[in-house]
Amino acid sequence: MTQYLSAGEACERLGVKEATLYAYVSRGLIRSEVGGGTTRKRRYLAEDVDKLVGRKEQRRDPAKVVEDALHWGVPLLDSSITLIADGRLYFRGQDAAELARSQLLEDVAALIWLDDMDAMLDLFRQPFPKVDLSAFAHLNLPMMARLQMALTLASVQDFAAYDLSAAGAARTGARILKGMGDALPPPQPSPASEGGSHSRMSIAETLAAAWSTEAAHLLNAAMVLCADHELNASSFAARVTASVDANPYAVVQAGLAALQGLKHGGHTSRVTAFMREVGQVERVQQVIGERLRRGDDLPGFGHRLYPEGDPRAQALMAMLAEHAPDSPDFMLATAIAQAVTGVSGKLPTIDFALATLERVLGLPDGAALALFALGRTVGWIGHAIEQYRAGAIIRPRARYVGRVPNG
Repeated sequence: MTQYLSAGEACERLGVKEATLYAYVSRGLIRSEVGGGTTRKRRYLAEDVDKLVGRKEQRRDPAKVVEDALHWGVPLLDSSITLIADGRLYFRGQDAAELARSQLLEDVAALIWLDDMDAMLDLFRQPFPKVDLSAFAHLNLPMMARLQMALTLASVQDFAAYDLSAAGAARTGARILKGMGDALPPPQPSPASEGGSHSRMSIAETLAAAWSTEAAHLLNAAMVLCADHELNASSFAARVTASVDANPYAVVQAGLAALQGLKHGGHTSRVTAFMREVGQVERVQQVIGERLRRGDDLPGFGHRLYPEGDPRAQALMAMLAEHAPDSPDFMLATAIAQAVTGVSGKLPTIDFALATLERVLGLPDGAALALFALGRTVGWIGHAIEQYRAGAIIRPRARYVGRVPNG
């Protein structure tokens, strides 16, 4: 639940007079709203007040600024893409959960990249060169490796990718997104295809056909819900890469590298393994108990930005409940979620929902992370466009704590 402070409480916490508090509000540093009751006095968002207190403390202690500069929540970079507020997620002011039900990933890409959903047709109407991975079919590469391979091969022949204008980067983003979608199905050993791809199938429809599922709308929803999440590790890596004017292919490669870490998107593999360990509803309590006794964690639960539950997980699990309420895999996931929440109070994250989707739809191993990557590519390109426009290099300094040189 959102916490608010009265004017007096906010001033006391900040150590300022009311006039200064009102100045902070006018500058957009603290959000406020008219409270209930007969007095209709304004109240002030405690989260914003606390952030401002932290910034003031750091200014008084420059060494602490260096020490904390890359910890959770700092640094702050301006972005108009994503807002996380009141337990909800918004892309350019539109609720992500609603977008997941009503719009294609391609529409959301146009919204995030150009703030214009109507631009989708132009972006995704262009010819898309087909990257032939058939020469690597014998390697049986996992999905993330296929994505990285496809990007590498496509980048060496896409000279238009060096147009870093907003429109140019968005068009490159569309080629990247389409190419990644085409690269996910396993390549077949065959002669190289000629020409480009002009398919009018959406990315979700392409994946659904390749993975033999009729639930394209669920694949699309999963990708939309993963499209952006502010400055997480992979988006920050992508943004740093864009800050030196690397082209969008390099930006996405940087994002993919970070996303695969087990503390980020790679966490989905740990959730999948956890579900596989449980196996059936009758074993839920036993396995959870064994893990807790061993000191193992319960992956897929608890997100520090969403103490009342990850809205992305809630949205995707609700759609799965509508699609396959009697699926044994969905009932297993529901039983696990109820048991873990009962023991720890933690609620499912998007990683848990993606792993559930993979099992319920019978998708290939690694599909959960691949969907995460494909969706998040939209956000990486969006952050790249913002950073190209800003024109500044993101270059933190290091505080040396090693051996002092002689002499």
